[in-house]
Amino acid sequence: MSRSQLRAGRFQPCRELHIVVLGAAQFVHNEWIESYDPTIEDTYRTHINVDNRQVVLEILDTAGTEQFVAMRDLYMKTGQGFLLVFSITSNSSLGELAQLREEIIRIKDDENVPIVIVGNKADLEDQRAVPRARAFSISQQWGAPYYEASARTRRNVNEVFIDLCRQMLRKDDLSDDMLDDRDDKFDAVHRISRRRKKRKKKDGAPRCIIL
Repeated sequence: MSRSQLRAGRFQPCRELHIVVLGAAQFVHNEWIESYDPTIEDTYRTHINVDNRQVVLEILDTAGTEQFVAMRDLYMKTGQGFLLVFSITSNSSLGELAQLREEIIRIKDDENVPIVIVGNKADLEDQRAVPRARAFSISQQWGAPYYEASARTRRNVNEVFIDLCRQMLRKDDLSDDMLDDRDDKFDAVHRISRRRKKRKKKDGAPRCIIL
């Protein structure tokens, strides 16, 4: 049974997706994840339901850990989707995202990498330094969704991850469909090849001649 047939049927295998959080402000907190063990780069695992599909998320939150910039290439290489996080209270944090996005595209060699832009600290509206319109304009230029969220109050946290998961699942499904097409073409060629071999054997078989 092909991958697309599995998706069309009732059986939906649980998918495991790898998300990397990059930027100037740590986004994943223990209020959202069951366990929280602060380290230089924090890795979390959690289950999430996306459009009736069960997904296991492995989240690597490196935001705000500038001392480990040297590891960034490795994070980008292994990640399937990315949250680019800045603080709405800091103009410079938004400016840093452009370079992060360029590095992701360079390392992945793909301009259609699943990305969501997050304006964190939305609960600090009175300290806002980045206008919504500016961040939204950048998101449109990059073709990436933009959310304003608060890791502290959990505002829009689920929505951010669900949106990114949808992008990742669509990309995975497209890749699976391409593999199915390739397999179908291979099977067709293989069947034709076997028929030709049978014909050759039949044509080359000795014939009985009656004198």
